[in-house]
Amino acid sequence: MDLLSDGTGTPGWATTASPAYVACIGILMSQYTITGFDASAHLSEETRNASWSAPLGVLTSIICSSVFGFFLILCLLFSIQDFDSTIASTVGQPVLQILLDIFSEDGAIVLFTLVIICVWHCGLFSMTSNSRMMFAFSRDHGIPRWFHYVDARFHAPVRTIWLAAALAFILALPSLGSSVAFAAATSIATIALYVSYGLPILIGLIWHKNFKKGPFNLGVFSRPVALVACLWIGFISIIFCLPNVDPVTSQTLNYTPVAVGIVAVWTFGSWYLFARKYFTGPIRQIQAEEAGVDIDEPGALERAEIEGKIDRM
Repeated sequence: MDLLSDGTGTPGWATTASPAYVACIGILMSQYTITGFDASAHLSEETRNASWSAPLGVLTSIICSSVFGFFLILCLLFSIQDFDSTIASTVGQPVLQILLDIFSEDGAIVLFTLVIICVWHCGLFSMTSNSRMMFAFSRDHGIPRWFHYVDARFHAPVRTIWLAAALAFILALPSLGSSVAFAAATSIATIALYVSYGLPILIGLIWHKNFKKGPFNLGVFSRPVALVACLWIGFISIIFCLPNVDPVTSQTLNYTPVAVGIVAVWTFGSWYLFARKYFTGPIRQIQAEEAGVDIDEPGALERAEIEGKIDRM
């Protein structure tokens, strides 16, 4: 039980701040790690019976990630041989040092290779989701229509895939020389993503009488769960903007609020200045509604395509 109750660390927030503050800023990486649970929703346009399969995919990924992730963390913590030597490891990666202590060099290489493969697949899934979202966004005139293109050979939106790769590469560059920059990048990604989750939840919570529920819903628990979700998103959005390194200097300051503020100003400014003039919403959904197709009915879009009521994807 000491593993779960004792706090161990080097001077910094561990000695100058309350344990609650340290615990709160410590959830950043875990919160960042599970941000891809909505990948099935981003691929819903390529999924049959999406009104059921997409939300089930989201729930399944959350449950599996939570359960297996928790036991993985426990295994790593119980495998620490010496805390000080693990933190001060010359390899620069505590997890790799734990594997070296337990399995020696050959075993550690094999296991860490599996970790690298998992990280690579995580990036691949993120790239897939991002490229599909940008492809749909370009179709809806949110970004230049040039990106609304499916390669005839690969049957994939190659242009948006390269766009997603280029943007990810550029955003990752500052993290190469600074752990603070990496923490800021993960904070920005986490806050932006969860705010994008929270806005439709908040709208549905406030104007629930005008909100049309789909086939998959939580029934009477919808509003309580939505309230908890909005409160949690608001809480972590504030926490992740706070400094996570002590002492706070110009080099260690958390610049997440600045970056989030710039993105927010650009988003609202571009909307009011020009974007609202040509972005009218999801074109595919608008076409379906104009054709009298119930988009919440399983298989309705596929039947509408076959019948020629809406354009094929």
